[in-house]
Amino acid sequence: MASSEKNLSSYSRSNIPEIDKKVFAIVVSEWNEAVTEAMYEGALNTLLENGVSRENIIRKTVPGSFELSLAAQWMAQRDEVDAVICIGCVIQGETRHFDFICDAVAHGLTQVGLKYDKPVIFGVLTPNTQQQALDRAGGKHGNKGDEAAITAVKMLGF
Repeated sequence: MASSEKNLSSYSRSNIPEIDKKVFAIVVSEWNEAVTEAMYEGALNTLLENGVSRENIIRKTVPGSFELSLAAQWMAQRDEVDAVICIGCVIQGETRHFDFICDAVAHGLTQVGLKYDKPVIFGVLTPNTQQQALDRAGGKHGNKGDEAAITAVKMLGF
């Protein structure tokens, strides 16, 4: 998708389904807040630009990326929610903690989507540095939040 173009905010406008009545939950990690808030803004604006009303967007905040899976499950089990977008950022550190968190979040979000048969989108950055994260949260590589939102939209048209 957009990653091959090196700009996470670029996406094809073809195959955008009718989504004005769809409800989206966006779950945002507080950890690396400067990055995740920029990604949230990207996701929110992309949904709004594609016809979702603000009233149909639910925002929930969790302490860190590890908590995204449980919060996504709480949102996915709600009948009115059509898709869940998870926003987080785990920056590589000096320990293996990074590997465990990234693996747990990816696995957890996959399981939630399969369990509830709804799109649960992995909008989690896993960069090596803070600068790489900022470059992908509205910087020179676009915004992963945009990509996560348009992925949710397109999955609803599957």
